Amino acid sequence: MNWPVVILAGGMATRLRPLTEKIPKLLVEVADEPFFIHQLRLLKKNGLTKIILCVGYLGEMIVEQYGNGSALGVEIDYSFDGPKLLGTGGAIVQALPKLGAIFYVLYGDSYLPIDYQSVGKQFLHSDKKGLMTVYKNNDLYDASNVWYKDGNIIAYDKQQRLPKMDYIDYGLSLFQSSAFVEYECGSNLDLSEVQKKLVQQQEMGGFEVTQRFYEIGSVTGWQELSDFLSRPLN
Repeated sequence: MNWPVVILAGGMATRLRPLTEKIPKLLVEVADEPFFIHQLRLLKKNGLTKIILCVGYLGEMIVEQYGNGSALGVEIDYSFDGPKLLGTGGAIVQALPKLGAIFYVLYGDSYLPIDYQSVGKQFLHSDKKGLMTVYKNNDLYDASNVWYKDGNIIAYDKQQRLPKMDYIDYGLSLFQSSAFVEYECGSNLDLSEVQKKLVQQQEMGGFEVTQRFYEIGSVTGWQELSDFLSRPLN
């Protein structure tokens, strides 16, 4: 199942400065290569070669360096925020004409070493508009924000913490495009609001993963991923 993968990479990456003062986050070097190369290598390993980059800040540098992706064995298309930042959800709404009926969503600072095809099969089996991967985090790597039980997401909220939220949004989701058609193109929208509404409508499936996530959203995360990718087995 080679569905498109939307990579949300339009943010300002302020927490990574000074690394991101002159380059976008995807081009920050991790273990001697741009982070984007590590992401692409992982996606290709999982049989996913259609990439849509939702970009904003310094996104032209990514286009100039990687173009349509043919030199890397993938297909890359781009969707720019435009004059104002659209947020993670608004960027997806703007990119909908490029996405088809089903697509993955991955954050532009996430490195998630899991089996993406298994997640996709679970999404088809769930027959829901969305699916969120979750990890039993217990506030270890970030604040937990998911109440997950018996394969179901009971609640999801990034602002209001509930006592039973010991899982976290792992960073990989799948959606039917119909989950976004009610939202106005060009408006600012956070993806978490779409996910929260789908959970309330019982239209968001869950998939538990046991491998920790890695990210370069902070200097600490960048260092942890550098160490992970520098290990001999990787």
